[in-house]
Amino acid sequence: MTVLVTYASRHGATKGIAAAIAERLRERGRAAELRPVDAVDRLDGAEAVVLGSAVYAGSWMKGATAFVQRHREALSSLPVWLFSSGPTGSASDQDWTPKQIAAVSRDIGPRDHRVFFGAIDAEKLGFVERRIVKAVKAPTGDFRDWDRVRAYADEIADALEGES
Repeated sequence: MTVLVTYASRHGATKGIAAAIAERLRERGRAAELRPVDAVDRLDGAEAVVLGSAVYAGSWMKGATAFVQRHREALSSLPVWLFSSGPTGSASDQDWTPKQIAAVSRDIGPRDHRVFFGAIDAEKLGFVERRIVKAVKAPTGDFRDWDRVRAYADEIADALEGES
């Protein structure tokens, strides 16, 4: 059985977090498959799912919410962990929950949801995105906390080991 680690990422920061989670799960002895949400047709063979999305203007990406709707029945019968990637700089992540998380939680009953600081690389942004970043004075740079990401993957691996 495999843990599917799937993600919606526009510029790669969320994909990087998902890849780190998948790698840590493999280090812990789990088969883990890393795939973007748009490349997942079925959840056959998945023992669990880790689903992450970049967050823009307080919302998960449409691909992530469409993934939940498309696979709602299967997800509701599997152990699921969620993560969001988005705040940058010194913003507190404590109260930074995307709008869709309450509805997603009601639909599929995830085990947990974590918010991780993200990254903004101005060179990867389009013209409009650069203007928005400048207008809201969002700090650019890589603010991902890899120790925290790996610790989340360890929690997932521990929970799955307890169920084996």
